[in-house]
Amino acid sequence: MKILFCLIVILSGFGLLLSKADAADPAAGKVIYARLCATCHGPAGHGDGPAAAGLTPKPRNLAGVKSKGDAYLKTIVTKGGQAVGLSPTMAPMGATLKPDELDALIAYLKTL
Repeated sequence: MKILFCLIVILSGFGLLLSKADAADPAAGKVIYARLCATCHGPAGHGDGPAAAGLTPKPRNLAGVKSKGDAYLKTIVTKGGQAVGLSPTMAPMGATLKPDELDALIAYLKTL
């Protein structure tokens, strides 16, 4: 009986972890992207936003970010490009985003 109880507790905790990871809403992330990222990266993430013309180096095309890990993407977004050896013109957004907003933004970026 104790084994069954322990198994239920473990599986319940595992389910909570999965639901947290799956809870990130790409639709909410799209709204955040439009507000914070599209000016430089463009509406579709191609690096062609209205501010891109004045930036050197140009903003990255975000089409390939789905192959990057969440931790790497979160570091870039929260600490800026320079934190991972990319452009210092990619500003850190860590003070701007709540954890759930960051998760939503990352979920949206992976749809590009």
